[in-house]
Amino acid sequence: MFNSLFKSKKNSSHGIYESIHTDMHSHLLPGIDDGSPNLDASLELISRMMKLGYKKFITTPHIMWEMYKNTPEIINEKLELLRSALKTAGMDVEINAAAEYFLDDHVEKLLSQKEKLLTIHDNLVLVEFSLASQPFNIKEVLFEMTMQGYQPIIAHPERYVYFEEAKDFYDELKDAGYYFQLNINSLSGYYGRSANTLAQYLIKKGYYNLLGSDVHHFRHIEALSNPHITSPLQKLIENGKIMNPNLF
Repeated sequence: MFNSLFKSKKNSSHGIYESIHTDMHSHLLPGIDDGSPNLDASLELISRMMKLGYKKFITTPHIMWEMYKNTPEIINEKLELLRSALKTAGMDVEINAAAEYFLDDHVEKLLSQKEKLLTIHDNLVLVEFSLASQPFNIKEVLFEMTMQGYQPIIAHPERYVYFEEAKDFYDELKDAGYYFQLNINSLSGYYGRSANTLAQYLIKKGYYNLLGSDVHHFRHIEALSNPHITSPLQKLIENGKIMNPNLF
């Protein structure tokens, strides 16, 4: 049924996002990180994404201790504020919250103390690391997550452009069992040529498991309508590995 729904609307960007159904990477909570600055902006961002076809949101504020000292308590407080505002505005949409964990000393501390991490769905945890240089202990931190029962999702692996000359590291991450999440706007060249090239490479390898908008602001939403996105998204969905439609 899912494939027939997609094929009937394959020429429509609205149909593509409707088929994806759930966006599992965004920054829609108000005033909590470098995403939505306030409640009004959050409502407008969600409204525009609903018009694209999204039906559900699992928003993922940064937990990056040097910049965004978010905790589950802070995140859940903002989530309830946003839910209340959505209800008042008559916007019937499901929204949950997890986090995008930057793999820093704080995350290592959380793991050492066996603190419960916020999950996208079941045991799925979204993680990111430096866009500038490869961290030296990423494998150890990810391994510890798996030992504690979590399934790490590597956020936007195509944006770690220092892997362009060391693509075997992607193989190592996949061989270890980690999921990969594509930033959809990487397909439009929004993040530059290298990110687009790596995205195409990882698509050919069949490495992506999840699709995320990573919406921070209105420019990201505008880019989601780029027609160059349609064909590669179609191929990704048709390969049967994309998990977004199962996140509800």
